[in-house]
Amino acid sequence: MSDSRNWISEPVEDIAARLMPELVSDLCRLVRIPSISAAGYPPEPLFEAHDLVVRLLRDAGVEQIEDLVIEGKTAPVIVATVPGPEGAPTVLLYTHYDVVPADDTDLWESPPFEPDERDGAIYGRGTADSKANIIGILGALRIYDGKPPVTLRIVLEGQEEVGSPFDFYPVQAPEVFESDAMVIADVGSVRPGAPTLTVALRGSASVTVAAETLAADKHSGLYGGAAPDARLALIHALATLHDEDGNVAVDGLRREEWTGASYTEEEFRDLAEILEGRPLLGTGGLGERIWSGPAITVTGFDAPSVEGAVNAVAGSARASLNLRVHPEQDAEEAQDALIRHLEALRPLGQRLVVTAGETGNGFAAATGGPAFDAAISALAQAWGSTAGLLAGGGSIPLVMALHEAVPRAEKLLFGATDGYANIHGPNERVLIDELEKAVVAKALFFGEFARRYREQP
Repeated sequence: MSDSRNWISEPVEDIAARLMPELVSDLCRLVRIPSISAAGYPPEPLFEAHDLVVRLLRDAGVEQIEDLVIEGKTAPVIVATVPGPEGAPTVLLYTHYDVVPADDTDLWESPPFEPDERDGAIYGRGTADSKANIIGILGALRIYDGKPPVTLRIVLEGQEEVGSPFDFYPVQAPEVFESDAMVIADVGSVRPGAPTLTVALRGSASVTVAAETLAADKHSGLYGGAAPDARLALIHALATLHDEDGNVAVDGLRREEWTGASYTEEEFRDLAEILEGRPLLGTGGLGERIWSGPAITVTGFDAPSVEGAVNAVAGSARASLNLRVHPEQDAEEAQDALIRHLEALRPLGQRLVVTAGETGNGFAAATGGPAFDAAISALAQAWGSTAGLLAGGGSIPLVMALHEAVPRAEKLLFGATDGYANIHGPNERVLIDELEKAVVAKALFFGEFARRYREQP
């Protein structure tokens, strides 16, 4: 039974159910604001969203609210503190109020910035990523009437979607983020009804590979068949990165079996919109292919379009590669392995020029601490089923920065969304029932963690 019940007079679930109409209304107010942080969009909506979030925090009983302005960042970071009882642990809560653009309006069933409630969900840009998670924090605060059993440090930023300087700021000012546990609410469950705690994120590295064979492109009729074609050489090189089953075939890249929760193949096909009859890449468990193993994607290739094709032998060609790295493998080490592989090749006898790009390490959470155990218990209570452990195939640079800034703090990734929320795509949505359970889970977590923290030897 959750220790939260020692702090409030009725079950958390009952209070959350009573709060939901107001919380849904507040979510719709936020979603109506097109707080797009991408370049070329007006900054005024970002500040409008910022101001509304500040008002909602004050309405929830938060008195200590400051703006953190970082050089090179348009929208201020909201930093709020809610003192807990003496001797209570500190929990940092993070998410963001900015959103990606919604230019593909023809694919939306309702206007992206006019939130639409239908079939038990709220549709609109930013509902799931990540304004529902702001509402989840506010709901948990309201359950405790602004007086939680832990000290809360709430950090809400407005440029997460554009790779902001905040991704690197925590190591410059670790005191701002000092805490015993961190809840990064920018993720969600594997599927509706399945509470999930994300415990690992893959790292990332970029590489550019080029072939140069002629001083200039040459007529294919006059020179084709003997003149070395740079595109053909590069295509041969790229083909060596995977075996015939689609597994990554580069030595030195870490891959391990994934034993936590995962998508079914049917779910993955549906989410990835794989065409009928097309096989998946690779062999082995789905989790190790997308989470605990490497992936190499060709993200760019210099070539004329088919419509603009010219009958010429290419004298030069380039490709950009994105390497996703096992959560616990150093990203530069993995990048070096890919570079060694490419530099050792001589496709059609040609030498390649390989250039290292940006890297970012992955993240693997420590498990078994008081905050981890509290989160697993809170998620199970809120959803009424055993919580699973999940990984993320993409990187969240801020998580790595927070880990470097405050390594002792337990890092927990859970939130209000789910694998079918279609974040960054048309018809993004959050299920109202999932949002309610996320509110309950956060409130229960505060009480569970407060108790487990006190009981530590």
